[in-house]
Amino acid sequence: MRRENNWTIPNILTVFRIMLTPGFVMAFVSERIGLACILFIVASVTDALDGTLARVLKQRTSLGAMLDPLADKVLIVTGFLCLGLEGWVPAWLVVLVISRDMLIIGGLVVVNLWGVDVRNEIRPSFASKVNTTVQISLLFLVLTAHAGWMSLPNMEQGMIYFTGVLTVYTGFIYLKRGLALIPANGG
Repeated sequence: MRRENNWTIPNILTVFRIMLTPGFVMAFVSERIGLACILFIVASVTDALDGTLARVLKQRTSLGAMLDPLADKVLIVTGFLCLGLEGWVPAWLVVLVISRDMLIIGGLVVVNLWGVDVRNEIRPSFASKVNTTVQISLLFLVLTAHAGWMSLPNMEQGMIYFTGVLTVYTGFIYLKRGLALIPANGG
């Protein structure tokens, strides 16, 4: 069996995004919001770049398929936790975002235990990709407002509710898809 080359540009960008997250947290807790915002923006750009480059350069790998959503979840959950602890986004939204991601991760473990080839059976839905984009956009809006770069309070409020609705909706989509993969006889 031939081993896959995991040292691809998209995978390196994904690992870089994961490594930026602690830097974001350190800048955030040190109240260096401008730096935290810059690190978050760079991490968000790598999210857009890695998937595009994987397709264009034909460098899709099993590792990348696993790491990319993990890197997204690490960045987004960390961002919502930081902003939520400061009261910059509502606690109910932080709970929704984290609960959805835990539901997805837990669901993947369960269907995997039932013998489902998760890597080949589960693909992110278009709605889930939109959800990730909206969540990142909301975090960006809030961070830039608190960094003093740009403040759009009405847009921010609308995005909070839109993010909440989209987070719940995509959570139900994944729950429904996951339940459909579990064999009817339970094994």
